Amino acid sequence: MTRAVVFAYHNVGVRCLSVLLAHHVDVPLVVTHTDNLAENIWFDSVAQLAAGHRLPTVTPDDPNAPDIVARARALQPDFLFSFYYRHMLKPPLLAIAKHGALNMHGSLLPKYRGRVPVNWAVINGETETGATLHYMTEKPDAGDIVDQQAIPILRDDTALDIFHKVTAAAETVLDRSLPALLNGSAPRKPQDLAHGSYYGGRKPEDGRIDWRLSASCIHNLVRGVAPPYPGAFTRLQGDTLRILRTRIEAGPRPSPSPALYANGSGCFAACADGGTLRILEMELGGAPFTASDFLARFGAKPVSLVNN
Repeated sequence: MTRAVVFAYHNVGVRCLSVLLAHHVDVPLVVTHTDNLAENIWFDSVAQLAAGHRLPTVTPDDPNAPDIVARARALQPDFLFSFYYRHMLKPPLLAIAKHGALNMHGSLLPKYRGRVPVNWAVINGETETGATLHYMTEKPDAGDIVDQQAIPILRDDTALDIFHKVTAAAETVLDRSLPALLNGSAPRKPQDLAHGSYYGGRKPEDGRIDWRLSASCIHNLVRGVAPPYPGAFTRLQGDTLRILRTRIEAGPRPSPSPALYANGSGCFAACADGGTLRILEMELGGAPFTASDFLARFGAKPVSLVNN
């Protein structure tokens, strides 16, 4: 029986570990994370899945610590898999697996190597992304590709919508590729990193809206960081306005410069390029805020967004 040590977290970790178990891969050790109570835990639990299958599980702060490396080496795994595990695995770990260490990445490599690839793809207005199964090297997301699956990004899809699609694509890719991996016939396609891109992580403050940008760029930011992520925001007369869902549409434009305004049909943002966003969902000071609330507080006159 093929044996694999699995590093996994999040929905992709749950679905891909489930694929391994469905293919009767022996998993003598699962390495995952302890949930951070300060984080919005909206996703499924690898630890719970592993417990349900009575799989030995550890949650080290550092997966590259000597005791974890020694434990993994003693298991003599055929493969090592990383499925949305958040730490880089260093060469001493990668060298343990007899037939290779593989990672499932949430983009169509070599595009969007690095952190939070789903969010970046939406923010940048891409029309597709996907999941890629590839061999791990010391350089992040740079190893040979085994297989990948594309998924569409529709104009109003949020990052959460795309994450669910990417999770399904990851499950498909692993299920499709695993028989060939197990019998040693899986392909290996080198990446041309010159035709790719690398992105770093994002922080909540990166959701601040730059009203000098076009309506489409702001719409992409809103949907790229929409809940359960921290959300896009701006300052509005001393308070924080979170803009959580928008749609690009033609509409009345009572202001030549960036401004928020409301009327009987809704709340809108006039953008710098002449485009208009209908604001479908927003919060002011942490509470839901409607077009009626906007009119009651600010009246019908547009509220300027210049210098916000």
